[in-house]
Amino acid sequence: MKKNKIKTKKAAAKRFKLTGTGKVRRYKTGMRHLLEHKSKDTKRQSKNSTEVSSSDIRKVSRMLPGLKRS
Repeated sequence: MKKNKIKTKKAAAKRFKLTGTGKVRRYKTGMRHLLEHKSKDTKRQSKNSTEVSSSDIRKVSRMLPGLKRS
């Protein structure tokens, strides 16, 4: 009997990227709208991506079955 393939959650595939060393990166929130009342520091810090927390790695891995982590 043939085993079914696990589908990738496309919403997650657009939001997470894998680094060369196997870490999962995500973008920070709060940079879409209402930027005029946010401080420069907040906007500058939200521009960069950050690593997904260790408690969420398992959830992300389930949503992205093709994700090869080392």
